[in-house]
Amino acid sequence: MLGIIGGGQLGSLLAIAAEKLNIKTVILSDDTNAPAKNFTPNFICGNYEDEKIINDFISKVDLVTFEFENIPYKVLKNINENKTVLPRPEINKLLQNRYTEKDFLNKNDIRTTRYTLIKDEDEIKINQSLIPGILKTCTLGYDGKGQYTINSLKDFNETIDFNKEYILEKKINLKKEISVIITRFGHQKYELYEPIENVHEDQILKHSKIPADISDSIKDKSINWATKIVEDLDYIGTLCVEYFIDKNNNLYVNEVAPRVHNSGHLTINTHNISQFENHIRAVCGLEKIETKKLYDGRMFNLIGNDISIYRDKTFKDNEFFYDYLKTEIKEKRKMGHLTVIEK
Repeated sequence: MLGIIGGGQLGSLLAIAAEKLNIKTVILSDDTNAPAKNFTPNFICGNYEDEKIINDFISKVDLVTFEFENIPYKVLKNINENKTVLPRPEINKLLQNRYTEKDFLNKNDIRTTRYTLIKDEDEIKINQSLIPGILKTCTLGYDGKGQYTINSLKDFNETIDFNKEYILEKKINLKKEISVIITRFGHQKYELYEPIENVHEDQILKHSKIPADISDSIKDKSINWATKIVEDLDYIGTLCVEYFIDKNNNLYVNEVAPRVHNSGHLTINTHNISQFENHIRAVCGLEKIETKKLYDGRMFNLIGNDISIYRDKTFKDNEFFYDYLKTEIKEKRKMGHLTVIEK
């Protein structure tokens, strides 16, 4: 029995992939309306730091994985003392903090934007060489949450809560964003998807396409860095490396997500083995099957009220609609996605 922490769309798609492999799942979520409850026979709802809830979850599973990285380290560590957690809790602790994540990357000779730790307003003034920049919370925050663009000190938002730690990142002259998704099964044992090109709107992923329109040198470097990252981490499971490419064709790692990733949704339809199935295979110790691209394709996130239109549409045979079955439509909320393959 595989335990999955988190009940969003990634948890749903992991549960679907597990069922395909005849693996039963137990999903733990702190949301009573979590969409993943529709895709598992075993759903537990409760606070992730509630000892009774966690013990109930542990008693029902043989192995644990997770769909998002913002889970308290002590929770994963406590679970791991009873049942194996993959990826390892220590990896998640390292990567869920943007400052320690970038330190790890730079120490391994992988380029990121320039950055520094920010604890108060004065430290922003001291580090004016990083402006224009983006101020981000070191932990938590996604889809643009917890992020502030600072083009000059005049733009500084005095309502920023400095009870939290931040990282200030130098903005680059952005040309393109790509991601590389890789699944590591063990030492030098990988399945890897070629780079995916991504377009964001309002800091939320709008659409992705494979293959990315990039040079061979950028493709090779992005793949080499992703491979180095999973090996250095001794990672098991699927991981996504998000990259920036600047106007001079320099490559930078933006973030590393220790989990399956939104930009990889299209792999369900473009490849013989999706990122979700590869993750299940890796963490459960199943056979590694050679991953092959069957089609080029594009994925479009359906955000907010977009879903209402698509629920009533009919689709062509090369179009695949996924409804996350979220009970409430909210602005800027990912409600589903559409993948279009090129046959």
